[in-house]
Amino acid sequence: MPSPRSSTGSSSKPPTRARSIVFVREGDFGLPYSKGLMANAIAASGLPPLRAFRVAGIIEERLLSERRGSITTKELRALALEVLRAEEGDERAGSYERWQIATHLDRPLVILIGGGTGVGKSTIATQLAARLGIPRVLSTDAIREVLKGVFSQEFQPTLYRSSFDADQAVKDRIGEGEQAVLVGFREQVSAITPGIEAMIRRAVTEGTDQIIEGAHVLPGTIDLATFGSEAVIVQVVIVVDDEDLHRSHFHVRAHDTRNRPAERYLAHFDNIRIIQSHIRSRAEALGIPVVSHETMDAGLTAVIEYVIDAAVRAATV
Repeated sequence: MPSPRSSTGSSSKPPTRARSIVFVREGDFGLPYSKGLMANAIAASGLPPLRAFRVAGIIEERLLSERRGSITTKELRALALEVLRAEEGDERAGSYERWQIATHLDRPLVILIGGGTGVGKSTIATQLAARLGIPRVLSTDAIREVLKGVFSQEFQPTLYRSSFDADQAVKDRIGEGEQAVLVGFREQVSAITPGIEAMIRRAVTEGTDQIIEGAHVLPGTIDLATFGSEAVIVQVVIVVDDEDLHRSHFHVRAHDTRNRPAERYLAHFDNIRIIQSHIRSRAEALGIPVVSHETMDAGLTAVIEYVIDAAVRAATV
């Protein structure tokens, strides 16, 4: 019986042509071009991930069409800028160009995101970390949980309450005309602030970029001067102006997470709004940017712009 293969042993199926690989060189080293990594870099301009991935694909096609075996990182950044400007306009291209300058910081970048309960701080922090390639995101609630293992409830009672009902555990006497919820909130912030400063110090020591988010990132309480020029520290505050939209955040969060029923937060909604107003007024008095989180895209883009501007200023000093 004749063999299905030729006498040379080759398959009758025509061979497929291997897709070319373009290497991105940095000095004597090089890695294959990655659409994923390119998309992440482009997303730092504020472009949504799917559109960033599409632009990264166009860049890859340009490289393959030009039959380039390799390209330097500087040449790749120039090509990315050209394609981004053609596909998405000057604003996105400008943001990408400025972020490329900011990535050459010789100090860690620490981003502090404050705001009241339910305004979307953790969501923005997570998205910001993904867009800017920041490896660490820490919640001040996590710091509070650690401190609860160090200090007893008798010694630090406000640590054992949420920020919006810490007034029920206030140790000091509440003065005439003071709002109990703010006294309790400030006591809790005072207990947690040393933990926040310790995490910033760790980022400085390790040279690692980091985001810290939480209601306890209260403007004016963290002694940023102690870090001098050892880190680039950017602080922003997130707010939700519309009360109905703010309420809706708790229903969405209850649907997406376990053990966080909306009813508990809504029962303390007035306190949550009082704390938001307090945080906002402190931020405005100190010139700290306040971002209104009406939509995810708008809020995230505004925070990215603030961070890039601060990082560029630090990189060009």
